[in-house]
Amino acid sequence: MAEVVDIGMAGVGVMGSNLALNMERNGYHIAVWDRDPALVEKLMAGQANGKRIQPAATPEEFVRSIRAPRKIMIMVKAGAPVDWTIDQFRPYLEKGDILIDGGNSWFEDTRRRDAALSEQGFHFVGSGVSGGEEGALHGPSLMPGGAREAYEEIRPIWEAISAKTEDGACTTYCGTDGAGHFVKMVHNGIEYGDMQLIAEAYDVLRRVLGMEASELADTFAEWNRGLLDSYLIQITSEIFRVRDDETGKPLVDLIMDKAGQKGTGKWTAQVALDLGIAIPTINSAIEARFLSALKEERVRASKVIEGPKAPVSSTDRERIKRLVHDALYASKICSYAQGFNLIRAGSEEFKWNVDLSEMARIWKGGCIIRARFLDRIKTAYLRQPGLANLLLDEDFRGWMQEAQANWRECISLAQAHGVPTIAMAASLAYFDSYRTANLPQNLTQAQRDYFGAHTYERVDKPELGAIHTRWEEAKE
Repeated sequence: MAEVVDIGMAGVGVMGSNLALNMERNGYHIAVWDRDPALVEKLMAGQANGKRIQPAATPEEFVRSIRAPRKIMIMVKAGAPVDWTIDQFRPYLEKGDILIDGGNSWFEDTRRRDAALSEQGFHFVGSGVSGGEEGALHGPSLMPGGAREAYEEIRPIWEAISAKTEDGACTTYCGTDGAGHFVKMVHNGIEYGDMQLIAEAYDVLRRVLGMEASELADTFAEWNRGLLDSYLIQITSEIFRVRDDETGKPLVDLIMDKAGQKGTGKWTAQVALDLGIAIPTINSAIEARFLSALKEERVRASKVIEGPKAPVSSTDRERIKRLVHDALYASKICSYAQGFNLIRAGSEEFKWNVDLSEMARIWKGGCIIRARFLDRIKTAYLRQPGLANLLLDEDFRGWMQEAQANWRECISLAQAHGVPTIAMAASLAYFDSYRTANLPQNLTQAQRDYFGAHTYERVDKPELGAIHTRWEEAKE
């Protein structure tokens, strides 16, 4: 007879299997089920062999084997498969049972599922999981959202299996209904920005300085010992050291320059538009992937459209490396400022009360964007919880002002060589727009009033409110 277990894992692909193994290693007894029995058989014959992980043949057997209140984590593809999986379990659930979606679900779907299941007496938790398959196995960053009482039920497990830093477990309560999946969505948008900025730094170094893979590896390894210390910088340095067995060439040089995406970046851009939050760095990173997909067109264009003839620079190599370093770090700060502003806007819109300092804290370990400077972000929001923008924090503000000369020179150098820095340039434009008291949108508003009578306000007479001018008559 099967034992009663602590938690169930529905969906035992790579992520689900690794999370189940993580839970078991931390002292929990797990039931596993998948719509594909072969995946369960493979897990049980392999890594789960001899461990406190027990298979279930049917949804009913699976649900009934879990101790009440039941905790069932669902690790399946986002969208319809989540709803289908919930429907398999619903007939066997009891009031107070908790379903947990650990995939990259659209946060509005999470809100819908939470509302529907709550009406039936069940709890639904949307929990972001970041860290990839290694993080899932050894300690991810977890971003749960849902009813507070449901979170408190799963909290011991989440704290046990998550990554750990000197600040504790990399998990925290994000807020009600879709808060966790919203935070994870923005996390992924920031990840897009990070990766694009690193790619642009690499492009400048190889095309302006003519750096080969070994020198690039050393440069990124050096950067990883300073301000830019992060998981993405670390793996970048390691990527440059891998050579293809067949050709002996750096493997990265043999990879097609077409980057894929799974949709969370696009969702981030769409939500930012809906909430009226500027995220130009993240948007540029998404657009860069779209442009990368035009490989055949770009190859044709490269043969007929000439760029600048600037030579590879061999002088002042260390100085140019410093320019690129500072441009990368300053641009990264802008990207994170945009992401945190979007989380705050979502929190205000949906009444989630997300703690921004806690989001920075739980991203310090386990997740893809883990980085040393997240501690500075955490401190900035602890110092001033109502901080309007990271650029206004005294620490970041001072550093940005010191670095901006190198940042500007790096982008100018890239442009002189015809190297696209779409995300770095977007970050700089964001920085310059944010620090500018008088933007040119006074002209934009005048144009809108001219052709559409959209009205405007006068800076010298705000008490007049909305004003419309008959521009064609006025010009005469």
